[in-house]
Amino acid sequence: YEKWSDWKGCTEQEIIDTEIGWFENGDSVDSLWRTTLKLPPLVKAVLIKRYKRFLADVRLEGGEIITVHCPNTGAMTGCAEAGSTVWLSISDNPKRKYAHTWELVRGADGNMVCIHSAKANGLVKEAIEAGTVLELADYERIYTEVKYGDENSRIDLLLEKESRGEKTAKCYVEVKSVTLHVGGGLGVFPDAVSDRGRKHLRELILMVNHGHRAVLFFCVLHAGIARIAPADLIDKCYGDTFREALSSGVEVLVYSADITPSAIVLTQSLTALERQPVTG
Repeated sequence: YEKWSDWKGCTEQEIIDTEIGWFENGDSVDSLWRTTLKLPPLVKAVLIKRYKRFLADVRLEGGEIITVHCPNTGAMTGCAEAGSTVWLSISDNPKRKYAHTWELVRGADGNMVCIHSAKANGLVKEAIEAGTVLELADYERIYTEVKYGDENSRIDLLLEKESRGEKTAKCYVEVKSVTLHVGGGLGVFPDAVSDRGRKHLRELILMVNHGHRAVLFFCVLHAGIARIAPADLIDKCYGDTFREALSSGVEVLVYSADITPSAIVLTQSLTALERQPVTG
């Protein structure tokens, strides 16, 4: 059973018997509501260097040095250290200049990280469709990359449902991948000054002002992060806009993920702080 609808048609006793089976296997009922994004077969390599933002040189296990695509526009602090173990997917598209794409890395702190930012969108979409994200479980339709707002933006996910005697209820969901671990289990976003990130916050505020629901969804793709905060020490303007969004009614959801070379599993809700703690 992978989603709520899979229980339809089951008797109460069948549900009880299934739950007993989970406990006998050492599983918890909560594990049922986890969404898994299966990864394609990956090959292992060692990072030599990342450069020009979208490129990286790696050494394959057989010793061959190749150039691969890096699908991350951020600073990738702690995730792009020379000598790190990385995992690559391979495309069979003959039109691609670089067949390999960098997907995962064993970060500088020893934790697994998914650096492929777009994976967050797919994982969150699947989780919402499966009913894993209870805060967003009652919507009937989901659309991707829909134009909205006043600043020529596209929302990652638009959720809709019909309301009795009312107009269609809409929920605008902006997904952000969090990979910067600053220590002590704290992750921050963004990992570099982000005008685009601030624009997305302004658009979400606008949607709330228009009477819609708006959600900033942080998908944590770093196994060592246990809570998140806006990166005030990197981009104070983003932090200020983040807090403005909160006070305007924009909701914030944070979910963590277990990461292995075979799959990424959305697991549990985490805490979001309003401000990055200052230490030292």
